[in-house]
Amino acid sequence: MASIVIISGDQKGQYLPLGRRTNVIGRAESLPMQILDDMVSRKHLRIRYIPETNEHRAEDMDSRHGVFINHRKMTDPVILKEGDTLLIGHTNLLFTDKDFDSRESALEHYKKVGERERPTIIG
Repeated sequence: MASIVIISGDQKGQYLPLGRRTNVIGRAESLPMQILDDMVSRKHLRIRYIPETNEHRAEDMDSRHGVFINHRKMTDPVILKEGDTLLIGHTNLLFTDKDFDSRESALEHYKKVGERERPTIIG
């Protein structure tokens, strides 16, 4: 299925398997992925599974500071693609279409994605 991996901050490496359901991410203790960041709303971001297309759609839940996907502020719901980065508050998240068995495997995936994104230096 798909997962969200926290890629910055004290919670780096935590991940949320998205499954075939709707997930809410935010600061509230009751959420499956709680983000400990003062700039994150209690219910900040909803990621909804769409069974007809086997896709995940991100929606801002009228958060105070908004959601940025790939450095662009989200104004409408967005279908997530492999490698998309989401910024909520000061916390960066990575969307991947993979599931993980452990925090270590989630971090290893992030490291591989990061290596692909490094620019080539021509000297």
